Amino acid sequence: MKKSKIRKIILKKRNNLNFKYKKFNFSNLLKLLSYKSKNKKIGLYYPIGSEVSTIELIKYLRKKKYIISLPVLEKNFVMSFYEWSNKSPLKINNYGIPEPVKLKKIIPSILIIPIVAFDTKLNRLGYGGGFYDRFINKTEKTKKILKIGLALSCQKINKVPINKYDKKMNYIFTEMKVYK
Repeated sequence: MKKSKIRKIILKKRNNLNFKYKKFNFSNLLKLLSYKSKNKKIGLYYPIGSEVSTIELIKYLRKKKYIISLPVLEKNFVMSFYEWSNKSPLKINNYGIPEPVKLKKIIPSILIIPIVAFDTKLNRLGYGGGFYDRFINKTEKTKKILKIGLALSCQKINKVPINKYDKKMNYIFTEMKVYK
């Protein structure tokens, strides 16, 4: 099945889920972060639509003195991460995604990444722009990044179609299970 068809099916499934099933317990993720985090520079996403919400996670990490950064889509399909505090405004980009004002660029050592679909081999299907794959490819030429995907269990499929540009996750967390 083509990636576009999978996206359509899985997003419809996720969008139709009752919100009570979208509660996410981040305790296993927080344990992993405390163990794996070296410099506390973390790139997250600001949730849109039916994505797993990272709002409570961001609040917790901020209390633990993590440097929070969010993605900004720039010219030529380049994505960069910029520091974001809860006092800083967000602006909505052309894709409808909230982005921080570009003040301080950060190169995170950990990425928390939204997922449209995934498989047990840690392959991720995103929204189709390739922004995360390009960012990871460029950054990992000089620095290793811990890549963590967030999804709901209903987003798991048998096999994600992949190509040479697609980057695997190190972990995928759902409300039911941790894949590693």
